[in-house]
Amino acid sequence: MATLDGQSALITGGGSGIGLGCARHVARDGGAVVLAGRSEERLAAGAAAVRAESPSAEVHTVRCDVTDEAQVAEACAVAAGVGRFTMCVANAGYGSAGPFHTTSLDDWNGVIGTNLTGAFLTMKHAVPHLVASGGGSIVAVSSIAAPLTHRFMTAYCVSKAGLEMLVKQVADELGSSGVRANAVRPGLVPTDATVGLMSADVIVQDYLAQMPLARTGTDDDVAALVRFLLGAESSWITGQCIGVDGGHTIRRGPDLTPLMEMVLGDAVRPPRAQP
Repeated sequence: MATLDGQSALITGGGSGIGLGCARHVARDGGAVVLAGRSEERLAAGAAAVRAESPSAEVHTVRCDVTDEAQVAEACAVAAGVGRFTMCVANAGYGSAGPFHTTSLDDWNGVIGTNLTGAFLTMKHAVPHLVASGGGSIVAVSSIAAPLTHRFMTAYCVSKAGLEMLVKQVADELGSSGVRANAVRPGLVPTDATVGLMSADVIVQDYLAQMPLARTGTDDDVAALVRFLLGAESSWITGQCIGVDGGHTIRRGPDLTPLMEMVLGDAVRPPRAQP
């Protein structure tokens, strides 16, 4: 990989998991990283981990809830102040699981607000800085849930499908300004966000049965692809949504029915309306 000296990257959800993995890969190649997230404690631990691996790395943290536009704008300003802001990783997000008919409006708005609107705000406020820097790359962390249905994860699937169209729109509209936008689609990767899925062996085994490579992923598996898409090595790639999933997306999405039935019993299925 080419050096990233003098360049900076904003990484939302950067304090742990895939976001932290992306930060480690950028820092290894000389880029300054700004870790953005809601937990100052997690951000501090993440920054310490990056510095431990790359002692000369310039690492900054900024508390940022991606659903708060003012905080997102400030995070982008921080990234622009520590180097030539050319890289943005829209990684912040979370999922929820439950029957469609019991999904509350608050649950729906929470997932869509963070995963889709939060990514929109991140890209919106990063773009002027990327253009001012002579161009740059946005990478959004999507999911195999964008192209494949996941039973009982409707809000999450819809948020990631929307995220991928957002990436394509940004790539189409901003390419002439030197801004590239792509997405990566991780499969099952053990992180704080997937603890619930990983705790149920029947679900993990179903995931593995849909993967030709039959293993769960790692932060590094995903971060290596993100790093490639951030740099000059991928300068003719934009508007793409690329799977890093052990081949999962050539089969079907996972079936969470056993877990839902274990937790909810008959409430998994909607009751019939009374005549």
